[in-house]
Amino acid sequence: MTTPAATPAAQPVLRLSGITKRFGPLVANDGISLELAAGEVLALLGENGAGKSTLVSILFGHYVADEGQVEAFGRPLPPGRPRAALEAGIALVHQHFTLAENLSVLDNVMLGTEPLWRPWSRRAAARQRLQQTAQRFGLGVDADARVADLSVGERQRVEILKTLVRGARVLILDEPTAVLTPQESESLFATLRQLVAQGLSIVFISHKLDEVLRVSHRVAVLRGGRLVATRPAAGTTAAELAELMVGRSVQRPVRREVQGTGQGTGRGAGVGAGMGECVCALQAMGVRGADRRWRLQDVTLALHAGRIVGIAGVSGNGQQALADVLCGLQPADAGSVLLLQDGQARQPAARARDWVAAGVARIPEDRQGTGAVGDLALWENAISEHLASPAVARAGWLRRRAAQAHAQRIVREFDVRGTEARGLATVTRALSGGNLQKLILGRALLGDPARPARPRLIVAAQPTWGLDVGAVAEVHRRLLDAAAAGAAVLLISDDLDELFALADEIAVLHQGRLTPPRPAAQWTQTDIGLAMAGSLPAQAPEQAPRPTTRQGPPHAPPAA
Repeated sequence: MTTPAATPAAQPVLRLSGITKRFGPLVANDGISLELAAGEVLALLGENGAGKSTLVSILFGHYVADEGQVEAFGRPLPPGRPRAALEAGIALVHQHFTLAENLSVLDNVMLGTEPLWRPWSRRAAARQRLQQTAQRFGLGVDADARVADLSVGERQRVEILKTLVRGARVLILDEPTAVLTPQESESLFATLRQLVAQGLSIVFISHKLDEVLRVSHRVAVLRGGRLVATRPAAGTTAAELAELMVGRSVQRPVRREVQGTGQGTGRGAGVGAGMGECVCALQAMGVRGADRRWRLQDVTLALHAGRIVGIAGVSGNGQQALADVLCGLQPADAGSVLLLQDGQARQPAARARDWVAAGVARIPEDRQGTGAVGDLALWENAISEHLASPAVARAGWLRRRAAQAHAQRIVREFDVRGTEARGLATVTRALSGGNLQKLILGRALLGDPARPARPRLIVAAQPTWGLDVGAVAEVHRRLLDAAAAGAAVLLISDDLDELFALADEIAVLHQGRLTPPRPAAQWTQTDIGLAMAGSLPAQAPEQAPRPTTRQGPPHAPPAA
């Protein structure tokens, strides 16, 4: 999608004037003023904790600004009234869809649009309105299809149609491509082009800078709660936006690839040019869900020291079950799961503590729900997976000073911020997403405080989901360094750029079945997108290029 020229309106459709919001001593928004024109795509960027979510919450009436005013279509928007924003034609499409999967498309679109006291539903009129809206904006959809049977891209189309049927004129899209295949992302961009051509205005929130520059007319950057810059997308570079977001030059770690003759991928001292020892092996492994249906079937995979294996797939195709099995949170219902050390294989018990003791570290997908206990202090979360370690507990008693010393080491080495006011006693839910992820990363990579050895296997599920460009670069560097030190890394990610940047091999999960891993160089984004949709054979092409052998340092700065 090439960036079209915006059609300026005589009066902005949305105007924010001097918005300030404080939470105690924290100033989340500091005098922010922004305007949005009709037919314009405005990208909103910022680090985690920069104030984007607070600003959107004020716009929707979830928060009330301490100072400033919001105007929609020339009229003041009453503060603290979400219904007022909806009635003004402002709609938010969340990253995680809010659809009833057991209902039809038509039922989902109608939910909440009819009064409870009406004795019958006007389905015929609703169907006609849905069809007219879909035709006007080029969003084809089967009104009678069950949402559970739709692809992720089709579900997102339904979410957008829900807002348009209700008369939305301003759409706020929160990380809209986070769970889409490349083909579905292209389809979304075509949809946005249609919406803009019809005069709708869009606020596009994303951390994918290349997409931002493709889609938007203007880019607004927040940093530390303040609006630090607005730029026209034309003529602006991703590097410039990244520097505006974090206040410094950002260079993502890049592996140096060198052609060689080994059969595998070398990565750092002790690994060499060949394949490292096998750390974990899955053989014909299967997992059933609570409904006894297979979540994973016939999964065979070997994870080797010093190598990163990437798992691609549309969210909900078995990634969570795979991560849970490899962290001891879910037993396998078929096949075998073996951890190996010095050539000796053992099948650990399905208890998370046994897997932690065996040197398995986890970076969970849901950092808020399962990665940390939000109401506990930072230092308590820092040692929560190592309470059996003699370094922090003895004879059933917690060694508070030692535990806090380990937590302080994580804060220092992984640059966990947001603890200035209360230090290690900071309640964990008060951390931004990026800082919480750095805390979890430090807990995983530093391992048991009683042992200097780093993890042998790292299971990283969506490790950079929702993080800003600076935090992403730091997470990538840490994972590459861990692999260089000899750890086997399983990287589960919806971000194909991330997989290509980090993984030695990539496999694709679709409906619980895993394709054989291929060297990353043998994949294209198009092929991965097709495999994610179940349309690509699992076998590698006959004339695929030879695997590359990577030598030298695990990461090197990109060429100037």
